[in-house]
Amino acid sequence: MTTLDSDSERDVSLEQLMTEVVGSGPKSAEDMTGPQAQGAMERILDSEPDPTTLGAFWLANRWKRNTPEELAAFLEATRGRTTVATPEADPVDCGANYDGKRDSALLGVGAGLVSAAAGVPVTTHSGDRVPTHHAAAYKHVLDELGVPTDLEPVDSARMVDEVGFGFYYQPRFAPAIDALLDRRERMGVRTYINTIETLLNPAGASVHLGSFYHLTFAERVIDTLARSENSEFERVCMFQGLEGYDDIRPGYTKVAEWRADPDDPIEGDEDAEGVTAGSLTDYEIETAAYGMDIEEDDLAVESVESDSAGITEAILRGEREGAFADAIALNAAFRIYAGGGAETIEGGLDRAREVIGNGEAAARLDSLAEFTPEESA
Repeated sequence: MTTLDSDSERDVSLEQLMTEVVGSGPKSAEDMTGPQAQGAMERILDSEPDPTTLGAFWLANRWKRNTPEELAAFLEATRGRTTVATPEADPVDCGANYDGKRDSALLGVGAGLVSAAAGVPVTTHSGDRVPTHHAAAYKHVLDELGVPTDLEPVDSARMVDEVGFGFYYQPRFAPAIDALLDRRERMGVRTYINTIETLLNPAGASVHLGSFYHLTFAERVIDTLARSENSEFERVCMFQGLEGYDDIRPGYTKVAEWRADPDDPIEGDEDAEGVTAGSLTDYEIETAAYGMDIEEDDLAVESVESDSAGITEAILRGEREGAFADAIALNAAFRIYAGGGAETIEGGLDRAREVIGNGEAAARLDSLAEFTPEESA
């Protein structure tokens, strides 16, 4: 499809994109330009497309697989409708899959509080029963702990500064995405929204910690962030999380780590002027190398929400040892390392165990439970 300029490309309707670009099938579909993808996402967020057209567009994009350029454009459009409340601290952004976990304990609340006690603040964000899993996410474990979660972004930022751990609630910071839940529900399959929402970075953090199922997907996400004009991320650490969440799995876990470099442009892309590639490395974490004898079954729970809350409190108060304690310490170590609080994961693990042992992590849990919002309705 030939268009005159970026503005005209952004004006192309979803119906025309389906007919002329993305809708011809997995093998013959073409990729959208950045302006086309951004214009499409802007119209979706404005609730313009007919529901049938929107569903077809989402499915066509799932079939053909979105390029980093398209994902970056979707992200730019969505960031334009996102309320970013930046705390004084620069936390590690933990953007786990919003559709949650079903079978194993959610470790990120405990790990985040341990990291905070070690001097590396953490921020988390999620929605409420997001498709397709509708499973337990950060919000639900925090609810079980009695922590307020229906927060305006300004309160979330204050939580980061007061506690070292903060939670941002999707309906508050990204209401246009929250408004699409019914459409996403009726799709019955994941869409690119499931990826975009994890990258919105409502705290404006410079470090992102996320998860992936396959290394190629991590590379695509990192390439997306490298191409994003408004991304604040200077460092990205992603790993093969347990159930796709941001919890390191027992055994072997593949890690992808990226640092931005403004002097290193992406090669082989005519439209990549000004985009930074930086340095990308990958390696493995082996839990046995840290003296941890953990199997995935050891982290299984009956109720992800309530059991995760109980496990978190018991470990941070020094009342429980074993597999869950090791897993929270290791996940905290990775957050400490990602946020620059330790030069190695081993160093982060030493700090994690120290603040659990001396009661500083429990004190952070108490501060979180005592947090009182000012701006939330």
